[in-house]
Order: sequence, then structure tokens, then C-alpha cells
Amino acid sequence: METAALIVVLVIALALFFDFTNGFHDTANAMATPIATGALKPKVAVLLAAGLNLVGAFLSTEVAKTISGGIIREDEISAAIFPAIIFAGLIGAITWNMLTWLLGLPSSSSHALFGGLIGATLVGASAAAIDFGTVMSKVVLPALIAPLTAGLIAFTATKIAYAVTRRYDSKPDGRDGFRWGQIFTSSLVALAHGTNDAQKTMGVITLALITVGWQSAAHHEPQTWVIVACAFTIALGTYMGGWRIIRTLGKGLTDVKPAQGFSAEASTASTILASSALGFALSTTQVASGSVIGSGLGRRGSKVRWRTAGRIMIGWLLTLPAAGAVGALAALLVVWFGQLVGVLIGAALAVIVVLAIFIRSRRNQVTAGNAMADVAESGRAVKVKRNPPPTRRQRAILREEARVRAEAEAKAKAEAKAKSKAAARAAKTQQKAVKDTTRTGKDADR
Repeated sequence: METAALIVVLVIALALFFDFTNGFHDTANAMATPIATGALKPKVAVLLAAGLNLVGAFLSTEVAKTISGGIIREDEISAAIFPAIIFAGLIGAITWNMLTWLLGLPSSSSHALFGGLIGATLVGASAAAIDFGTVMSKVVLPALIAPLTAGLIAFTATKIAYAVTRRYDSKPDGRDGFRWGQIFTSSLVALAHGTNDAQKTMGVITLALITVGWQSAAHHEPQTWVIVACAFTIALGTYMGGWRIIRTLGKGLTDVKPAQGFSAEASTASTILASSALGFALSTTQVASGSVIGSGLGRRGSKVRWRTAGRIMIGWLLTLPAAGAVGALAALLVVWFGQLVGVLIGAALAVIVVLAIFIRSRRNQVTAGNAMADVAESGRAVKVKRNPPPTRRQRAILREEARVRAEAEAKAKAEAKAKSKAAARAAKTQQKAVKDTTRTGKDADR
């Protein structure tokens, strides 16, 4: 029992770290478009999103119940090994989250979590422990329908917005009023994200508590301390700002205008809030991406970068199996080496991978300052143009060019000064001649 309790403590710590990565991974869902249009300054945007994620986490627990009492049948798994399986699933989710963050891909943290748990359960227990009916009805089908629905809503809303404001077509800033609407709709998305995504971590922690008897299996409602811890952790992660993914959604898919941003955020907020109320563990990332693409198609003359969209969709398809594969490998360590040793080995390997990804991200850093810089047509939105330091030969050439320019400028100034003096002398001579002529005329009159 002591080993199980220790593993549960590790599970809670790892679940909160997943919650943190979920926060900075999904900041873009709410704040990419208002940052892109200038409706909010980058730092203000992430601070607002963090506060609203914190508030949203307290509003509902329906999604937490779906995770803690739906996808995994805890009665089919031995209570002794269940915490280790959850730990392995979290490793799969975190690894995929960090990798997609490095690549700037707005993939689903939710599906990474589900994939990790499913893969770990298949290896550590059996397929009978997975409720595939719930997986299909509340995870897979909403994942297929939600982006299309959100994209259609955003497309329609964008068309209506431009039709209603057609008289402002000739004015470059005629639709800037939508920026104020963006602040409201993006705030709704941030609130919805807290309502939807923080609950997933609550569900995982609740599931772990139930397995060791620290919470009754008859009640899947998260405890108060779990809600508070998850709320503050996702808020902190959100404030860190996932600038690589903000860049992809704000600039990589399409050049967002205020009316588009307003429509996309309104579509995202309405879809997520509705799904949260129904208990669907929906991916806010997929909804937000579908909305941005729909708004790009809805504005005449707008161009959607389909290479970027294609990369994002490939990421969506790979999320469940990739996170599941990593979760399965982590569970395999538990099977081979035993619970405690397997968990510790998995944790050590996960730390190495996360640190390696973080160090790699420093080579091509995306920050609040360059997140909205121009994006190449290659589809790789995280590639920011950088000016490498010049070589010694290049510095010598630059110095020579500067010297030649300075000499030319000095010569031009000298010539201009000489011409100015000559013109002044000529003007003075002419004035003297005029005076002499006038004096001669007066003398003649006398």
C-alpha cells in the first residue's frame, strides 16, 4: 500500500505538470487572433487568458466525471497497478504535448491524454479495461465533428460580418470596431478552455485517488483541493504563453483581420461551452484551428496556407496513436521492472526528453516580440527569420562599403558647399552691379 500511495503522489505531481503544459500549449486557442489583429498586446492577452482559465476551472466538473468514470473501467484493473498505468499514460501525453509545442503544431492535449491512458491500459491491463463505446461517443466522434462545425460557424459568421459592414470596404480601418468584440469573444474562449481542459487533469487525479481508496468509487466529483490545484496550475501555464503555437494560429494559417478574429473566437467559444455542458471531452485546439480556417475561407481575398493546415491535420491524426505508443512503452517498463522501479525509470526518461526538447527550442526561439513576424509559405510557422552574425570577411566588406559611402557623402557635401559659396558670391556680385547701375542712373539725372 505504501508503494501505491507513493506512486499516487507521483501521479498527482505529473498530472499537475501535464496541466501546466496544457495551459501554455493551448494559450493560442483564445489569444492568437486578438494578438494577431492588435486587439490585445501579447503580455496583456496571456495575463487575461490566465485569469479566465483560473475562473473557468471552477465552473463545471462534467468533463472530469467523463474521464474519471467513463473511458477507463477501474473495476477491470487491479488497484495495485492502476496508479502506475495512469502515470505511464501521463508520460505519453506530456511527451506528445512538448513535441508538438516544439514544432508549433496546435494539437490536442485532450487526445494526447486519452491516447496515453489508452495505450498504457492496453499494455498494463487489457483491452477489456477500456470503454470503447465512451471513447467513440465522447472523444472520437466529437473530434471529427467539432472542427467542421466550428469552421462552418466561423465561415458563416465571417460572411455575415463582412456583408453587414460592406459600406466600410473603402476604409482601411473601417472594421476596427471588431477588435473590441474580439476582446469579449477571446475572453469567452479562455473561460471555456478553463471550464473544459482543467477538468481533464481533475479527472485523472480523481481516478488515481479512487484506485487507492482515497475517494469513494461511487462519487466521481473532484475534491475541492483537486479543483483548486488544477485551476491555479493551468492558469500559470497559460500565463507562460505558448508563443510557438500562438504564431502558428495567429499568422501561420491565414492573415487574420479583426472581423475574422471576432467570428473565429465567437465560433470557438460557443462550440466549446456547449460541449463542456454536455460532458464531451472536446479538443479546444481542434475547434480553434477549424474556426480560424473557416474565417479565412469566409473573407474574400483571404488566403489559407494549406501547407500549415495540412501539417496541423497530420498532427491531429497522429496524436492518439503517438501518445498511446509512448504511454504503452512507459507501461511496458512497469511490467518489466515492477511498479516503483518502472515508474522511476519512466519518470527519468521523461525528464530527459522534456529537457532535450526545451533546449532544442532555444535555437529558434519564438517570443512575444517575434510571434507575429512574417511567416514563410513553407508551412513551418515556427521558423523565424534570423540574421546570423557576419563573418570576418563580411565585416571587412561592410567596413569598406561604409568607408566608400562616407567618402562619397563627404565629397558630395564639399561640392554642395562650394556650389553654395559660388552661388552666394554670384548673388552678391549681381546685387553690387544693380546698386552700381542705380547709382549711375541717379548721377546722370542730376
